[in-house]
Amino acid sequence: MHQMNPKMHFRFVFALLTVSFSHEALGKNLKYRIYEEQRVGSVIARLSEDVADVLLKLPNPSSVRFRAMQRGNSPLLVVNEDNGEISIGATIDREQLCQKNLNCSIEFDVITLPTEHLQLFHIEVEVLDINDNSPQFSRSLIPIEISESAAVGTRIPLDSAFDPDVGENSLHTYSLSANDFFNIEVRTRTDGAKYAELIVVRELDRELKSSYELQLTASDMGVPQRSGSSILKISISDSNDNSPAFEQQSYIIQLLENSPVGTLLLDLNATDPDEGANGKIVYSFSSHVSPKIIETFKIDSERGHLTLFKQVDYEITKSYEIDVQAQDLGPNSIPAHCKIIIKVVDVNDNKPEININLMSPGKEVSYIFEGDPIDTFVALVRVQDKDSGLNGEIVCKLHGHGHFKLQKTYENNYLILTNATLDREKRSEYGLTVIAEDKGTPSLSTVKHFTVQINDINDNPPQFQRSRYEFVISENNSPGAYITTVTATDPDLGENGQVTYTILEGFILGSSITTYVTIDPSNGAIYALRIFDHEEVTQITFVVEARDGGSPKQLVSNTTVVLTIIDENDNVPVVIGPALRNNTAEISIPKGAESGFHVTRIRAIDRDSGVNAELSCFIIGGNEENIFIIDSRTCDIHTNVSMESVPSTEWELSVIIQDKGNPQLHTKVLLKCSIFEYAESVTSTAMTSVSQASWDFSMMIIISLGAICALLLVIMVLFATRCNREKKDTRSYNCRVAESTYQHHPKRPSRQIHKGDITLVPTINGTLPIRSHHRSSPSSSPTLERGQMSSRQSHNSHQSLNSLVTISSNHVPENFSLELTHATPAVEVSQLLSMLHQGQYQPRPSFRGNKYSRSYRYALQDMDKFSLKDSGRGDSEAGDSDYDLGRDSPIDRLLGEGFSDLFLTDGRIPAGCK
Repeated sequence: MHQMNPKMHFRFVFALLTVSFSHEALGKNLKYRIYEEQRVGSVIARLSEDVADVLLKLPNPSSVRFRAMQRGNSPLLVVNEDNGEISIGATIDREQLCQKNLNCSIEFDVITLPTEHLQLFHIEVEVLDINDNSPQFSRSLIPIEISESAAVGTRIPLDSAFDPDVGENSLHTYSLSANDFFNIEVRTRTDGAKYAELIVVRELDRELKSSYELQLTASDMGVPQRSGSSILKISISDSNDNSPAFEQQSYIIQLLENSPVGTLLLDLNATDPDEGANGKIVYSFSSHVSPKIIETFKIDSERGHLTLFKQVDYEITKSYEIDVQAQDLGPNSIPAHCKIIIKVVDVNDNKPEININLMSPGKEVSYIFEGDPIDTFVALVRVQDKDSGLNGEIVCKLHGHGHFKLQKTYENNYLILTNATLDREKRSEYGLTVIAEDKGTPSLSTVKHFTVQINDINDNPPQFQRSRYEFVISENNSPGAYITTVTATDPDLGENGQVTYTILEGFILGSSITTYVTIDPSNGAIYALRIFDHEEVTQITFVVEARDGGSPKQLVSNTTVVLTIIDENDNVPVVIGPALRNNTAEISIPKGAESGFHVTRIRAIDRDSGVNAELSCFIIGGNEENIFIIDSRTCDIHTNVSMESVPSTEWELSVIIQDKGNPQLHTKVLLKCSIFEYAESVTSTAMTSVSQASWDFSMMIIISLGAICALLLVIMVLFATRCNREKKDTRSYNCRVAESTYQHHPKRPSRQIHKGDITLVPTINGTLPIRSHHRSSPSSSPTLERGQMSSRQSHNSHQSLNSLVTISSNHVPENFSLELTHATPAVEVSQLLSMLHQGQYQPRPSFRGNKYSRSYRYALQDMDKFSLKDSGRGDSEAGDSDYDLGRDSPIDRLLGEGFSDLFLTDGRIPAGCK
């Protein structure tokens, strides 16, 4: 093939036509022109640019993808889904694609994805012809025989050349090599094909020249121009007096395209006045007719009958032009020529064609998802009819279901869209039928079926049959016992419908529910994990969750399971009264008890429930003389006779207490009854009252325990209150705190604290914080100057220590004496301090009215300075409720300070006094 000139390579957008076909979708007809034979991969158009105005109206234009809806496995044009680039997918040969048709185009549709915002673009690419073919003759040598007597102007049709190109690239003209006897004239047939006729322009003389060889050339007007040639070998024969002649030089015949093979088209009649062989005529097609005519028609050589040899098709060839010749059998016969034009008449012989383009190529099934909105794209339908006129006009219909509709887009293209929101669980498949019917007479129609399958989405949660299940199970089951099965159904498919069961976390008596029961996650079977005890748990309630495996979101539903534990008779009666010892109770009966005397009541309990806990009592032994009777329901035992009339004084009654369960369980007790002497005669009624008024032993125990607990609680509260009051009273004295405390004391009179009530006692270490009742003059200095302390240090230290020893002299044994001197060993002093500090020698308080004071004998002249009398609060330190031996008292501090100064020999002032 000839490659086209690069200057001729171009892309031309012919037209943009917008048509509306649905509420949300717009369609465009996009027409392009390309030349044939372009390189594979050449880009023709970019839809993302050519339809940018439409894409901008979509919610997310950048995410739009394109998909071509084409027929065939190897499309000539391909569309890039990302950017809509249309490129050449295979070599396009116009002559092979469209043959001699002037209009040659490739049409297909492109839709946008996703289909929620569907846009449809009809693409029509016109393929332009290039001059890649030269005119060619069927024969390279064309023999022609002409009588020398042929008149000037005689015409002889010549073979036609064939050029598959169209337009200016097709066959345009013929030319004949230069000569003096012949010329040609170019003529056009009814189908547009051009041929040449050889014309005799001068008289021929066989004796001068018997043959001619001329070159016949056929050429087009393409760029570059192409041509083809053939040799005309003309032979000049002797003259024949008469030649055959047709009645008409040309005939026009109308032939219905549905005419059967063998139909007589024309009865040719040529005449020749000669006789014998010179007058016998033979009919034939001219030597230059095309092979297509020879294949379609047939002529009887003797009778001249032209018949149909092959059925014609108006949609392929609309007319035929046949050259027929008649020639006698005489020598040097000159043939006569006749032209027959056959026009094919269209009839409605073609059914409409239906082409359904689905999103799943190669299958007659369209897939859409349930829940998709109305107007969701299902399929693209294209119908066509090769007939013309009314025979080619088509009416398209959709049958099958009202959930789908047929929407026309342009010409004979339709969209099948959803007309409702579909639910796969209600119907998973639809069979649709497209019917295309033309308007011809009679009307022809085509029916095509296809299937729409609804894909599943996870739109249904698992569903239990009931929101609450109630089951029963007997206690004392074995661990792992099967209880029941709860199932949930999910109509979705695959993982969307695969249900998994779990028990939600809960607690029973502080234990997780998963320690009681478990569930098989695959089938919902519930099993016990432990032995159930009705007396411990009578009912177990838990929640079972069913979850599907859908994506992206799993759906769940819950149901409540109530498991009731049925009681079994697994507990024997327990006697709680009268008090038993080794299943034996001792019962005393007054000597004067009359018949009907209430001896005792056997009280028993059974942990079971229902009939398993209904008890009855019977005397089974020791009552052979029927001295006692028992009420089986209340278990009350009464005397049946007067005790004075009974010689025996002791009885051992064997009593059985049994329940009504199955099997029955019982307990046996032994009642040792004995007679005791009673001072007065007791009537039956009086003794019964005494017996009933006596306190029950068990009740007494319960009341006693309650009273003891209450008493302990009161003691603890009082103790806590007292401790709290002690903590609030600080050991160091503060005038503001003391005054506030004193004023708010509920049992003490109000008293104003004055500065005179506080005396600061100077020591060698500074101020000694000991409370005093003495008033001091306001001029008393609270501290001593450092110089005075230095000069009197030794004397004061010794005096302080002697005073402390004197304080304790009344509280030490008579034989204990300690004379404190400067030479007193430190060990002995330490011993004295330890004894005082540990409280082995406590001051003896003496009561004076509502005050306490401590009696101390002081050997010091200024003993008033060390007076420990209470500072107006009514109690001495020893008598105060907050007095604590474990705390540092003023004496402790005085001892510490005194001995610190005593043992300092370097004459320095202690650090605490600085």
